Amino acid sequence: MAYARSYRLVGNGRAMPSAIVGSVADLLSSGSSIGHGFLKSILHTSPPLSPSGSAKMLKVWKWYQHCLSSHPVKTQIVSSGFLWGVGDIGAQYITHSTSINRLQKSQNVDPELKINWKRVAITSMFGFAFVGPVGHFWYEGLDKFIRLRLQLQPKSVRFVATKVAADGIIFGPFDLFVFFTYMGFSTGKNVAQVKEDVKRDFLPALILEGGVWPIVQVANFRYVPVRYQLLYVNVFCLLDSAFLSWIEQQKDAPWKQWFTSFQTLKERGGEV
Repeated sequence: MAYARSYRLVGNGRAMPSAIVGSVADLLSSGSSIGHGFLKSILHTSPPLSPSGSAKMLKVWKWYQHCLSSHPVKTQIVSSGFLWGVGDIGAQYITHSTSINRLQKSQNVDPELKINWKRVAITSMFGFAFVGPVGHFWYEGLDKFIRLRLQLQPKSVRFVATKVAADGIIFGPFDLFVFFTYMGFSTGKNVAQVKEDVKRDFLPALILEGGVWPIVQVANFRYVPVRYQLLYVNVFCLLDSAFLSWIEQQKDAPWKQWFTSFQTLKERGGEV
């Protein structure tokens, strides 16, 4: 849910999905070298579940459904915190693996991964304190607003397009801003340092994720029941948290400076 999705609200609701699909198709077909390094680090083949494993997963799913029916907000909070913690462990693994690949001859990189549990706890707390409660009321409220106030037919093209646009324009950028700000302060940085980190990381993450999250949310708002929409998003956030970690790991990479150079030119123009 994370997150960031940046695109314009199209007046004609029927044109919105095709515009989204087109933009994402262009991004994927371009073979961008920016995302290539990240994609290489996460693509792998997973073994199929055994029959006993499938039965256990089914029991867990039924237990989750029961908890969600009995205590919806608490369940969303706990599941969000858990998934964001797991996502950060994956992000640390990816960061460690890419560091080894880049610095194979360096003696400063430990070949054995040591999980930073403090960072896992910090990231998990973001899921507990922000993603869980805010995401729950956001998806519930957004659905009610569009159905009751705008009176759009559920699952129609205009209904889904309006949801995707609202989520991308309002919640996506806000979520990204809170994430980078929270992570900065939680690691002991001061206001000036956090401001520089947000300025460096926010725009690249917003633009790159804007090509993926619309597709994710089209499927979410079209096929997933409202009470499962946050869980659906959090599952994708397992990859998203790894992506955000990759963004942060790049520091002042040349491709990131290309994004931020537009802001610098605008500021210089304002001074003139």
